[in-house]
Amino acid sequence: MTDDIPSRIADLSQKLHFHNYRYHVRNDPVISDGEYDRLFHELQHLEAEHPQYARADSPTHRVGSDLSGDFPKAAHPAPILSLANAFDEDDLRHWEERNLRLLPSGSRLSYVLQPKLDGLAIVISYEQGELTRAATRGNGVLGDDVTANVKTIRTVPLRIPVDAAAGAAPPRLVVRGEILFHKDSFLELNQEQEAQGLPAYVNARNTASGSLKQKDSRETAKRKLTAYIYDIVDSEGLELQSEWEILRYLDALGFNLITDASLCSDLDEAAAQLAAWEARRDDLPFEIDGLVLKVNDMSAARELGVVGKDPRGAIAYKFPAEEATTALLGVTIGVGRTGKLTPTAQLEPVFIGGVTVSNASLHNYDQVAALDIRQGDRVVIKRSGDVIPYVIGPVPGARSGNETPIMPPAICPFCSTKVVQPEGAIDWFCPNQTCPERIMRTLEFFVSRGAMDIEGMGPQTIAALIENGLIQDEADIFTLPAEPLLALEGFAEKKVENLLSSIAAAKARPFAQVLTSLGIDGVGSTVAGLLTDNFASMADLQAIAERIRDAEIEFVEQTRPLLPAVAADDSDTEKLRYRLEHPTTELAPRYLNAPELGPRLERLLRPLNLAAESVAIVAEYLKRLNTVSRPLHAIEGLGPILAQNIVDWFTDEHNQNVLAKMQAAGVNMQAEEKVVAGTALAGQTFVLTGTMSAPRGEIKALVEANGGKVTGGVSKKTSYVVAGESPGSKVEKAAKNGVPIISEDELRALLGE
Repeated sequence: MTDDIPSRIADLSQKLHFHNYRYHVRNDPVISDGEYDRLFHELQHLEAEHPQYARADSPTHRVGSDLSGDFPKAAHPAPILSLANAFDEDDLRHWEERNLRLLPSGSRLSYVLQPKLDGLAIVISYEQGELTRAATRGNGVLGDDVTANVKTIRTVPLRIPVDAAAGAAPPRLVVRGEILFHKDSFLELNQEQEAQGLPAYVNARNTASGSLKQKDSRETAKRKLTAYIYDIVDSEGLELQSEWEILRYLDALGFNLITDASLCSDLDEAAAQLAAWEARRDDLPFEIDGLVLKVNDMSAARELGVVGKDPRGAIAYKFPAEEATTALLGVTIGVGRTGKLTPTAQLEPVFIGGVTVSNASLHNYDQVAALDIRQGDRVVIKRSGDVIPYVIGPVPGARSGNETPIMPPAICPFCSTKVVQPEGAIDWFCPNQTCPERIMRTLEFFVSRGAMDIEGMGPQTIAALIENGLIQDEADIFTLPAEPLLALEGFAEKKVENLLSSIAAAKARPFAQVLTSLGIDGVGSTVAGLLTDNFASMADLQAIAERIRDAEIEFVEQTRPLLPAVAADDSDTEKLRYRLEHPTTELAPRYLNAPELGPRLERLLRPLNLAAESVAIVAEYLKRLNTVSRPLHAIEGLGPILAQNIVDWFTDEHNQNVLAKMQAAGVNMQAEEKVVAGTALAGQTFVLTGTMSAPRGEIKALVEANGGKVTGGVSKKTSYVVAGESPGSKVEKAAKNGVPIISEDELRALLGE
């Protein structure tokens, strides 16, 4: 066996050198980070057990690099080291045993335990309390100077201490931290991408790195990056004795720290927390890929020193890998209730994070094209908590040349209708509303909890009812007779009785809940509440939608003949033509309250060289559209695309027939009378965020009962943002717009409670 050790070390070294090259030089890795870590850990273990066979060029002796040629380089005042890895409790025990052998007999070690952030390492220097330089980790000795970009991150203090009461800053202080996206900020960024018709970002860490390395710091400022500081690299005039003391000192200066760090009296206390941390990792506001354990006593840590590139006094405890590479065997297509086609990757089964994964999301066909994922590729898969596993991208270096592009189908796989991609959309759709798969998904959503909540009507029951011709749409559910149900296999008398009782109860659901269950694109419970606050009945919504559609058609019919022909390469005038063809989303919201519509339109339409009479006609019909669409467009929190979705849904003949049948069956389509308890909040608008002492719906009802209004988004018109525990990005937006931020207790104080 010993004879095989040198060859295995040589083989691992060669493989790791190759993967380092593919990752850092070619920017084209062929294995996942988790697989690289396993190879690296095996080599470390073999070298530690057989140091006589360690090679002078071992990959364990070098530090990876994120250096970019686009930024000036900055030298770090001390090496920015990485950490050795531990993968289980035994690894931690062996690490402690090795350390104790290097310390005086009888030594006892306490530890600081922190989450290991999955972000981009940053080194920030302060001179006389002022931020003077920020650099990436780079190769551990030199980093990219990204000072201007780091200064745009609001959690990085530009001067320390933030609070003068903390005393004077040291003459020089160099700190180390991590820059990343909070999960909600990354989600918000992707929602903005989707709204602009752009592909979503897949990996938060890579996106954070790209955001920090923008050449224009104004672009970095648009991204909601967060920085956490956790260590001191170098200083002047400081004598701190422990890691815990360092964290307390950094906190006093005003740095953003991870509040979940803990001081453990021994390794047993730290080890007892491992399972709990792994269980709660998906509930944290940021991504972590493990924990960091540091010897608390600084003198002991210095005495332990460094081995290779790793300080002996700290170690990274890595959670089971959430990424792996595997073969893409094929692609299946799903069709949702809106008709959207969703491609799903069929994979060679791979074990990730404790489960075997055999299929994963491919997002959409635009994303497949952007990532250049091909049939037959080897792909990187990620699985995180309860999130559906998804494909991060291909491994181009593993291609044989036989891979083929993945294209959207020409026809729906369930009804053979030609699929379409609406103008400006990133998804492909089956437009057939009677597509059996669309009907199935629509009904599944309609009866689900949070929608009509019809107990006993699961997917198997829905499938049986459709197959036997008992239902064709949502409305048919409310007129189901008992006799044909009893004739179905598995439908006993008690089951049928319970099902019909649940259906009868669903007829009385609140108007907002009925609206939510209809599956209008973008209309969830919050938007449904906005609509029921402004429209008394389903009939009112249908009427306003029909009036808007009529005015929209009239506008297009009257203005289209006025437009000149446009050259194919004239993008500016082509954009104007697009706006005039889509006035409900492109013009009405923008000019809804314009005091001088004529002159403003004249400036807008100048590239078209329209005559004054033509501009006057455009203005006249836009005024008509504004007048009829104002009740919908004026609702705060309802954007133009969402308003268009509502108009499209309520003017669709199939949907109108479904609503008519539901009304005839006795389904509630009227808004409830608002209970008025007082007028203490009259004329004030509130936004709720974070966890509160009662469900959000109850707080909303309380505000509305006292004359206030609750909206989903923060704007300059917002009176207050009510922040509970773990509030989201709405608090940042409120601060930016000068909107007062209050607690739930302060809200109740406004009510006199």
